[in-house]
Amino acid sequence: MKWLLLFLGGGVGASLRFALATWVDQRAPITFPWGTLAVNAAGCFAIGLLATLADEHHLLTAGARLFLVAGVLGGFTTFSTFGFETWQLLEDGAAWAAIANALGSVAVGLVAVIIGALIARQLA
Repeated sequence: MKWLLLFLGGGVGASLRFALATWVDQRAPITFPWGTLAVNAAGCFAIGLLATLADEHHLLTAGARLFLVAGVLGGFTTFSTFGFETWQLLEDGAAWAAIANALGSVAVGLVAVIIGALIARQLA
């Protein structure tokens, strides 16, 4: 049942991501990834709201949390998970770990994209 919840939630999240990003980008006055920015901001807001309601206020069942947080938001944007985990580090008093996570995630992600693109160019 857990895998089904993840599968269904991920499909919903991916569809919502595409719809929101497309809607925002079609209305943007200049070329900039406004849709991605909107998705990331919305996902971060949503995970802060839903995970706190589930973890601190116990207002979501384990299945609902799995479907919404890991499934829907995981399909919507993993940036929300990155934001929430960095926030949790700050909340736990691990400021240096939070900074390392934030800077490291951006740096490692960018380097991974560059390496992947360079490899792809060599293959083509």
